[in-house]
Amino acid sequence: MLSDKIIKLIRIIAAAVLIPVIFLLSGCGAIGPGYAIIFAGSTSVQPYVELLAEKYEHEYPDTHIDIQGGGSSAGIKAVFSGTADIGMSSRHLKESERELYVIDIAIDGLAVIINPKNTVVNLTIEQIRSIYTRAVTNWDELGGAHSKIHVIAREEGSGTRSAFEELVMGDAFITPRAIIQDSNGAVKQLVSSDPGAIGFISLGLIDETVKPVQIGGVAPTQENVRNSDYTLYRTFILVSITEPEGEIKAFIDYILSSAGQKILADEGLIQVSD
Repeated sequence: MLSDKIIKLIRIIAAAVLIPVIFLLSGCGAIGPGYAIIFAGSTSVQPYVELLAEKYEHEYPDTHIDIQGGGSSAGIKAVFSGTADIGMSSRHLKESERELYVIDIAIDGLAVIINPKNTVVNLTIEQIRSIYTRAVTNWDELGGAHSKIHVIAREEGSGTRSAFEELVMGDAFITPRAIIQDSNGAVKQLVSSDPGAIGFISLGLIDETVKPVQIGGVAPTQENVRNSDYTLYRTFILVSITEPEGEIKAFIDYILSSAGQKILADEGLIQVSD
């Protein structure tokens, strides 16, 4: 028979092993009534998922949804590492990420914004590229007032920046002298307070504090994105390791339902389903 000391030692070891495992499982949703579905990633997608989650939790109060930002790349990494159930992305997946399960939830235009006091109304893709490479540095070169252009951009890893680089910059690089901001909201606030600034944000976030420029004479509107006259747009996606199930699937089904899609459309996005 085992001695009392050995039995006591076994119990101590078992507790040391099982308690962290139970804690870990409860944190990732395997067990525990207080489990929250964790979304992480794109700050472009974040406010829309937050709005949907708020309405969903009101209808289903036993469901808890935790939504974090960090950027598209951070969200994708969080899914791979298991620290998030769902990643939010506003860029295409890279080759190394394409094993992930992808759900399209909306289409969003990418708006180039200036301060409302700026008299410039229209820019071409080439002119925007010239601004962001600093080949053009003054608004008077573009028909505006004599004023230095202050270039605002998103950080590396941002889905909004990736979309802008793909759709506008091509093989050119954004100037390292750009003022870098870590969210669409921060870009919008900086442009709204600086008459010389230019930035790019999600079309769905446009309000009276900033002025979206026409691109080649085409206004950035939902209708122009829908009919492809306005060419700066991207798809908002959710990603996971495998096809979602259970409570996660139920919330995503709500996002894709007519009610969820109408909420997104009312917020300035374009529906991906009826």
